[in-house]
Amino acid sequence: MTKKKLYIETVGCQMNVLDSELVVGSLRRQGFELTHEAESADVILFNTCSVRQHAEDKIYSQLGRLRGHKRSHPEKIIGVLGCMAQKDQELIRRRAPHVDIICGTGQLARLPGLIAEVNKTGDLQVAVSLERTEARAEVERSFTSYDPLRDPSMRPSPFQAYVRIMIGCDKFCTYCIVPSVRGPAQSRPPEHIAAEVKQLADEGCKEVTLLGQTVNSYKYPQGDGRRLRLSDLLARIHDTRGIERIKFITNFPKDMTDDLLQAVRDLPKVCSYLHVPAQSGCNEVLRRMKRQYTVEFYRDMLARCREIVPDVAISSDFIVGFCGETEESFERSSALVRDGGFKNSFIFKYSPRPGTKGHELFADDVPEDVKKRRNNDLLAIQNAVSLRDHLQFVGRRAQVLVEGLSKSAQKRESKGPTQLTGRTMTDHIVVFDGNQRLIGQTATVDIVEATSFTLFGEVVTDARIGVDREQEKSDISWEVSRSAATRRIGLPLV
Repeated sequence: MTKKKLYIETVGCQMNVLDSELVVGSLRRQGFELTHEAESADVILFNTCSVRQHAEDKIYSQLGRLRGHKRSHPEKIIGVLGCMAQKDQELIRRRAPHVDIICGTGQLARLPGLIAEVNKTGDLQVAVSLERTEARAEVERSFTSYDPLRDPSMRPSPFQAYVRIMIGCDKFCTYCIVPSVRGPAQSRPPEHIAAEVKQLADEGCKEVTLLGQTVNSYKYPQGDGRRLRLSDLLARIHDTRGIERIKFITNFPKDMTDDLLQAVRDLPKVCSYLHVPAQSGCNEVLRRMKRQYTVEFYRDMLARCREIVPDVAISSDFIVGFCGETEESFERSSALVRDGGFKNSFIFKYSPRPGTKGHELFADDVPEDVKKRRNNDLLAIQNAVSLRDHLQFVGRRAQVLVEGLSKSAQKRESKGPTQLTGRTMTDHIVVFDGNQRLIGQTATVDIVEATSFTLFGEVVTDARIGVDREQEKSDISWEVSRSAATRRIGLPLV
């Protein structure tokens, strides 16, 4: 029997990438096979993002191009999943009436049944969670954590995987739609997470990245009245056989506790890398954003991170052109980027999102040309900071988990030595020439050159692949004693 074909396109964050992997895994068990051509698929799905307008415009453009295809092939099913589906189901109906399925982030487990119902009735199927105006317990139940069996073919690489440790968010930053489209913050049971990490390791994964909208807010109640923290969870999964590296993103500044930093320092497999968005360097803008901290707190947090984890690399996010941002406000953000020593920063122009408090309370009063200029200026500052950060690695040795061919090498075929790319334990990107057999392995690389974006190196051919994890924690030949490598943190685990 001919298998049904599935096409899925994903935009947005790592959480969306993970959701798409889980959707594909679920539908494979329903007899679907993946295709990379939308027109050849029986079911065409778009997993969407609502954080910025550009991401939504891209999806509507794709849906518009499929209107004629759907008219010619009415039996084909088109579905919109994720954040746009949760936020704008009525707008999707109006702008894309040929869509068959609208399925929000908290209802993805229902997707096989929705497809079956469309095949049976031909009617539009809508599955979305409750709005946050309802009682919290009811809203939580309507946003289910979707974590079925995994699908290795949809991962960033066969040896790297995302693991969701919590869903939703309760911070309610005024610019952000996430609390509405992903629901209340809910932490997954630690035993479920540990079992999933073990499964991934058994499938050949070497690196797992723990995901949460504010991942360091993870807390799971225990029977004795205390709460298991992210630091405790890291200790629990750390010794999983086969796992070599553990990352976690994204962190909220106020929840960056000492016990978590001590876990990063003391657990050899935990990468010395923290992504901690600042969003602005101006207290007045932070107040309007409802970020719950001041610039002074953020700077102190940076200093504390580096005091407890001396080799830590830190990246950040910034929004330029938020409502009421003056030139003086922007200069304060520029100063924070100059002083922050960030490995890199993701910089965005503010995009007002209907359904957020920012859209409701504040005028989008910064002209687009000013936003663009501030975006470019802040990028230039960060690029100079990144170059300074990268240059300190030249002449040092790093342990690099080789992820695959570099972008330039992907454009040409070669079975011998070619240009490979990977990341250090501090998440720095390294490009070097090497045999493709190194992909998925840990290679020892001497760093010989640096730009603002990339380190360039030479593989040490006589070095042992897959070094001891006590040694690998010292990413660029910094010494870490074996006593430090065996330290453990946190309270006793269940």
